[in-house]
Amino acid sequence: MKANHIILIFMCTILTFSCKNEPEYDILIKNGRIVNGSGEASFVGDVAINADTIVAIGNLKDESAKVEIDANGLVVAPGFINMLSWAASSLETDGRSMSDIKQGVTLEVFGEGTSMGPIINKDPETGQVTLTTLKQKMDALAKKGVSTNIASFIGATTLRKNTVGYDDRPATGQELDSMKAMVKQAMEEGAVGIGSALIYAPAFYSSTEELIEISKVAAEYDGLYISHMRSEGVNFLQSTDELMRIANEAGIRAEVHHLKQSGKDNWSKLEVFIKKVDSARNAGLSITSNMYTYVAASTGLSAAMPPWVQEGGYKKWSKRLQDPKIRKEVLKAMREPALDWESLMQGAGSADNMILVGFKNDSLKYLSGKTLQEVADMRKSSPEETAIDLVIQDGSRVQVIYFVMNEENVRKQIALPWVSFGSDGGSYAAEGDRIKRSTHPRSYGNFARVFAKYVREENVISLEEAVRKLTSLPASNLRIKKRGKLQEGYFADIAIFDFDRIQDNATFTDPHQYSSGMVHVIVNGTEVLKNGEHTGKMPGRVVHGPGYVE
Repeated sequence: MKANHIILIFMCTILTFSCKNEPEYDILIKNGRIVNGSGEASFVGDVAINADTIVAIGNLKDESAKVEIDANGLVVAPGFINMLSWAASSLETDGRSMSDIKQGVTLEVFGEGTSMGPIINKDPETGQVTLTTLKQKMDALAKKGVSTNIASFIGATTLRKNTVGYDDRPATGQELDSMKAMVKQAMEEGAVGIGSALIYAPAFYSSTEELIEISKVAAEYDGLYISHMRSEGVNFLQSTDELMRIANEAGIRAEVHHLKQSGKDNWSKLEVFIKKVDSARNAGLSITSNMYTYVAASTGLSAAMPPWVQEGGYKKWSKRLQDPKIRKEVLKAMREPALDWESLMQGAGSADNMILVGFKNDSLKYLSGKTLQEVADMRKSSPEETAIDLVIQDGSRVQVIYFVMNEENVRKQIALPWVSFGSDGGSYAAEGDRIKRSTHPRSYGNFARVFAKYVREENVISLEEAVRKLTSLPASNLRIKKRGKLQEGYFADIAIFDFDRIQDNATFTDPHQYSSGMVHVIVNGTEVLKNGEHTGKMPGRVVHGPGYVE
């Protein structure tokens, strides 16, 4: 009996010991400086993860986990949200999202004007029409495998292409009804709102009234209207008024994409813009903005030419440019002050402030990295004529970097409490054919630059405020659930970085340089970046907007 009693005690002791040492968590991040995304002061502590969810935050030093990450001396923050991402196409090619993952981005938001869907195709032989929805395209991308989460606006430009096409005319009642039906479907299938890009054809041809009507539908689902406004230059303030009118009459929250004042003559307008937004917010309108952290924009040579010549799409645009009479009219429009359209060429002030970075034609790629003025000098032609010739010869709009902003305004914008961040770029791997083409450094450094330049070096905002602007602020504006904070019950999207070392390394002359200082990145509870290296994991999911109906 005594022997049996001893055996029983021994077995219980072993059982207790084994239970005590069974790992309680999947991942335990220890000893980190926790910046939870709320804007509150940071503190040293631990974060525990089970499956895809944060389950505990605090002093968990006596707990154990299958994977333990020592974050001593490192910042532990929610994963960052890229409010304006063009990574959809680059993720289809390479789902790792290298340049953004290495900056801590865990959610890419698409849809500045154009979106992956809906796509309407008509069979030329049978006449049969098929529709591929935005949801189908997003689900297919996630199923293929992506390292980051993805979300999207439905593009107002896409809606117009599907109905009116590239024509410069108002939508008919039937076409408008069709647009509204597509918005309704997209919102119920998870779109976060409507995105417009109004300096480009065919979106340029949309009336304010049309935008109000389609936005009313998104408003029913608490979606966001987000816009590359009709002007960021001469008519910047008038375009701000248009955005606020859309917000007011459609009853929708609104955001300005990549806030800027294009051209030296317009830099002083920022102060008036801020007063307008603050006044509107005080009156009950929800108006916010996002921005990138550079003084140069990037878009096509299309932004150097009047929209009327671009009606009908690239082929008709190119054909018109080859007509001597029309070419003469375009040259005149490019040189005269652009009052009723947006000329980034005029905003740059000089062809020396325009760097050519994106060619489709291999025979022209040797010009990448040169200014438009340099190429014009090589060809013994004017910058305007050279721009026209390049569009014709390349078979594309030709991607350009335009230096149109000033650093003082960039700092002022970063300090505004209602401004978040977006790269307005793709997410690339600095390898293979990609590095043969130049690009804007924002695709590699936009988010690291917030911390390196504007927090650590210049003290424009605090670390806690920078994290808030990259996490809970955009998550709130998008109305997405359980993301944007380090909080129990939230999805485990986490960026762990060395604040003293985080640095943007990409430059305008050498853009394909990864940012440094990001140590670990976790997406939906899965380690995607470990000790600065990509693990190859693809745990990204489609993140749905507030109107999503399962």
